[in-house]
Amino acid sequence: MATEPEFRPDDDAPIFVISVAAALAGMHAQTLRQYDRLGLVRPSRTRGGGRRYSGRDVALLREVQRLSQDEGISLAGIQRILALEDQVSALQSRVRELRAELDEARAAAGYGGPGTRVFAVGPSGEVYALRAGQRVRPERSQALVVWRPDPR
Repeated sequence: MATEPEFRPDDDAPIFVISVAAALAGMHAQTLRQYDRLGLVRPSRTRGGGRRYSGRDVALLREVQRLSQDEGISLAGIQRILALEDQVSALQSRVRELRAELDEARAAAGYGGPGTRVFAVGPSGEVYALRAGQRVRPERSQALVVWRPDPR
């Protein structure tokens, strides 16, 4: 017997009306309205202005409730925590972008991965930036060395 594929909505799909979202989050619909007014949760809106909550919104509502009830954090404190979490996410995303750019620049410059030489020091103490596999060319010395055998 063939089974039908299971429907799983996207976590960001705004599919829950306020009464369903409130039931899923374990709180009163009026609390959701208050959180919306405060900007703690920003549900999508229908053309008529009705709120539509996503699975991610419901998870956020549960987290706000946990912070408020279990941790005793004020709503202003929760706002600050959520803002900082958003900032951390944005910064982590930017770090990933910069690392990718750095890897591309290193590859374009001919530098290999970790463990490859990026610089070398010449015989006279000069520091040279090198491409992977490149060596410092020895300088031609004009010094005269005289060797005398030990008379023992």
